Amino acid sequence: LSPDEVGLLLEHARTSWCYPVIYTAISTGLRRNEILGLRWRDIDLIMSTISVRQVVYKGKGIIEFKEPKTEHSRRQVSMTPKLYSFLTEYRQEQERRYRELGRTLSLDNLVFCYDDGKPLDPSTVTHCFGRIVKRAGLNIRFHDLRHSYASLMLRQGVHPKIVSEALGHS
Repeated sequence: LSPDEVGLLLEHARTSWCYPVIYTAISTGLRRNEILGLRWRDIDLIMSTISVRQVVYKGKGIIEFKEPKTEHSRRQVSMTPKLYSFLTEYRQEQERRYRELGRTLSLDNLVFCYDDGKPLDPSTVTHCFGRIVKRAGLNIRFHDLRHSYASLMLRQGVHPKIVSEALGHS
């Protein structure tokens, strides 16, 4: 996606429940299942980094957590200042929602989950994304956000090695 198309996508996604997932994907280059596996302990708001330590897998209708497939997939990604601000506000909102439900948000809670704390279904995220893309008049898959992130970073002059490491490539 071009910068203008990213803006169009985010504009159409803004009111959707999956906006935080989409925003995080385009801001980090993380895979969908890496994003869905993030816990609050993986988000370091002091160092402004995200650590990929687990991923969500769905097989035979069951959602489970696993370690990333390769050593390069287990990585730390720097947050942009905008993503840092977004996730800080998102956490505050999630803490408020948990308080309303009589629960406390802990570091072990998933960052992106249903209100009951259960993991988001990867296929549900994909379907939500598809509806948003269609409304925006774009023709991309969720995984293409990863490629767009890489292209945008390279366009901004970020060294290819840094982009490669952020994507978890060897």
